Amino acid sequence: MQPTLIAVVGIVAVVLVAAFSGRLGLAAPLSLVVFGAALGFVPGVPHLVLEPEWVLAGVLPPLLYSASVTMPAQDFRRNFKPITGLAVFLVVVTTLGAGWLFHALLPGLDRPTAFALGAVISPTDAVAATSVGRRLGLPGRLLTVLEGEGLVNDATSLTLLRSAVAATSSTVSLWWIGGAFLYSVAVAIGVGAGVGLLNVRVRSLLPDTVLNTAVSFVVPFVAYLPAEELHASGVLSVVVTGLITGHQSPRFLPAQDRISEATNWRTLAFLLESAIFLLMGLSLEPLLDAVRGDGLSVGRGVLIGLAASGLVILARIVFVAPLVAGLHQDARRAAKAEPEVERLRKALHEVPELKDGHAGRRARHRARRITQAGADLDFRLTQTLGRRGGTVLAWAGMRGAVTLAAAQTLPADTPARPQLILVAFVVAVTTLLLQGLTLPTVIRLVKVPGDDPERLREEYGRLLEELSQAAESALDAAVRAEDPPEREVVDKVRSDSLLRAGLRRGAPEEGGEEEWRQRRASRREQYRLLRLDVLAAEHDTLQAARSTGVYSSRVITRAQRALDLEEARLRQLAEKAEEA
Repeated sequence: MQPTLIAVVGIVAVVLVAAFSGRLGLAAPLSLVVFGAALGFVPGVPHLVLEPEWVLAGVLPPLLYSASVTMPAQDFRRNFKPITGLAVFLVVVTTLGAGWLFHALLPGLDRPTAFALGAVISPTDAVAATSVGRRLGLPGRLLTVLEGEGLVNDATSLTLLRSAVAATSSTVSLWWIGGAFLYSVAVAIGVGAGVGLLNVRVRSLLPDTVLNTAVSFVVPFVAYLPAEELHASGVLSVVVTGLITGHQSPRFLPAQDRISEATNWRTLAFLLESAIFLLMGLSLEPLLDAVRGDGLSVGRGVLIGLAASGLVILARIVFVAPLVAGLHQDARRAAKAEPEVERLRKALHEVPELKDGHAGRRARHRARRITQAGADLDFRLTQTLGRRGGTVLAWAGMRGAVTLAAAQTLPADTPARPQLILVAFVVAVTTLLLQGLTLPTVIRLVKVPGDDPERLREEYGRLLEELSQAAESALDAAVRAEDPPEREVVDKVRSDSLLRAGLRRGAPEEGGEEEWRQRRASRREQYRLLRLDVLAAEHDTLQAARSTGVYSSRVITRAQRALDLEEARLRQLAEKAEEA
């Protein structure tokens, strides 16, 4: 079958399976794996094998970038403790436990290879879990932890895998592995931060939305390749780049560019995620042939894979319990610190310079730090995971196609290599289907409370009030300018602030139709320019609110989207007027 035809059939199959899964209430990745596995045994279907380099270096960077660029940096920072616990320490614990199990169950398998296979099956894939969680209304903090874990744990796993593979050919110490891990993380963060900051500044100079979006498609690889050349974690570098880009984009990139980029990246991420799960299912039949071709036992590989699946599930359950308890302890410490922070908040309101708006840079920085600390305390007190959330978190440990791709990076001379890859495949499919199919039931049984809609409405109302004050200040400044806009224009802009409304068509005024058209065009341009000035003031206020963390990311994102849509509409009107 020709590659072009394969691609066309694959995309059509992905769309149809995803649409069918939505009707059944299933996560699309689960259906795609099952569909791919069944399709692989149909005579005449080409045997497509996941090429590890294609997945790890070609698919994983854009997928991680697409997920990280939409994650609010504020949420990642506030959930750094549980994300680090799951993405680093749990991966290490799982690697050690699974390595011990493989060494015991597979005679002749040396310890470094056993630990390498343990590292392969350690990272989770959050795609299926978050797709189920969003549909069933899981709280934002729980979804952030799952997404953050999925972003970072691949870096931990691949770094451990690289160290274990190195140990198969030479003697390395635990100190060497620890040092290599710290070096990998430090360099990856440095490269990712540099690329992220450079990314938004360079793209802010591009005048065309299409060019801007096109450049964004290469950013993940610009972050990945240098880090890998420096023997650091390319995937972690991509994640850092995405977080910084998402945080800085509203400050540097026009609204239209960000809207267009988000739409294109959602489409690309959907196709890549779906294709990789479909290929994961299709790889089953050729994998079984490879195991039989080497004279190895398929049944033994499946049994060991099932045992390893039980181990990784149990390890996660045991690990999550103290993790959630630690978050409860953080909430108790926050409650004790709340009176002191509240005292500092009240003291800030009494500072004359801050009241008058004439405070120096150091005073403003101190005020922002105290405000942010208070917002962080409120977050810990109001958005706890609890036992119910911990139960869902413990059961949301599905593995994915990255596990299978990583397994195929094992050296070609590894003893019983096809059987080891089969073990990794069984772990990935077992956890994906067992936990993925039962996760909705678990969520319904434990009745995890979602985000409080009343609190979100109250927050959004307060934010709109703050933005309205910024809009009023901008309008007052425009009225006091040397060449102020017409009063009717000012009133129109005031009424349209924070609302998407266009100029209403009026009747011709006295003075003739031509004069009326000229005045109407002049008013339209005044309206557009003044409205953009007001949006800029609201935008600056929104960025200040984002930096302090007083409002939840959902509220900030909703307001940002409203402002972006209005700004994009006004700029499109200007472009149409120029063309006319």
